[in-house]
Amino acid sequence: MEALLKFVQDEFVTKKEFPDFSAGDTITVYYEIKEGEKTRTQFFRGVVIQRRGSGSSETFTIRKMSGTIGVERIFPINMPALQKIEVNKRGKVRRSRIFYFRGLTGKKARIKEVRS
Repeated sequence: MEALLKFVQDEFVTKKEFPDFSAGDTITVYYEIKEGEKTRTQFFRGVVIQRRGSGSSETFTIRKMSGTIGVERIFPINMPALQKIEVNKRGKVRRSRIFYFRGLTGKKARIKEVRS
């Protein structure tokens, strides 16, 4: 049964090409919002906290600070409204899920940048 699901996901679900990114990277996600009959593009820029799942059910979580309040958003990787993803900074972290990042404030919330 699992092989059949994998086959259907690989064959029939359209895959978009996005750059490689991982936890600790700062990315900008551009996605489409429909308001009535109008559509507009909105972006969400923040630090990737985790990538979870595989194949068509893969998701990633982004966290940004809006004033003094932390805002997190979960995006499915194959969401039809996703237009593009830009990697702004590559971060060096030692874990694949950086939930400890939620408790950090000020200068402790900085992530070292990987120079390439």
